[in-house]
Amino acid sequence: MNEANLLLKAYYEALYEQLDANKELLATKIEKLLKEEILNRGFGSFVGSTPSTSSGQASSPQDEEKYTAYRDACLAFVDERLETYNPVGIQYTFDRIRAQEAVELELQLNWYDSRAEFEALVKAVRTKAQAGMTEERMRSLVEELIKEAGAFPDGSIISAYEAKPTLGKLPDYIVARAIEETVR
Repeated sequence: MNEANLLLKAYYEALYEQLDANKELLATKIEKLLKEEILNRGFGSFVGSTPSTSSGQASSPQDEEKYTAYRDACLAFVDERLETYNPVGIQYTFDRIRAQEAVELELQLNWYDSRAEFEALVKAVRTKAQAGMTEERMRSLVEELIKEAGAFPDGSIISAYEAKPTLGKLPDYIVARAIEETVR
């Protein structure tokens, strides 16, 4: 395995470790960001578990259920993201051809296009990779990568949502924002 591949795997492992260690913090950030985004975008009247909206009106049980469903989706997406970074996860068990097919299928299914972001990440990894990296040096380079590039594919998710915000994109967006606030 070449140094760039090792560094990229170390990047994913570091993201996994950071996010796994900060699941409670992520849940707190998700609550805050979700409430803010719903209010700021005017997505209906639901605002979460607060007894009333900012206008002083009580929220309905249906609004509470809707909010809870979105919050639960966000929390599930955190677990899904953790698995994509998991060093013993499924992405390492498939052979290269199947992994490429899986990536292509994911690109077709996602509502955001992360190809340019991934290419930029790979370019940054190749630029930073060095022959004979020690564990300490690799850890330092991974920290630099995360500070510079964030957690892939958050940049793509955030920019696509901000270009055209919709409720269907909201859980992915909230998770991406919470992750970026946590890792950077």
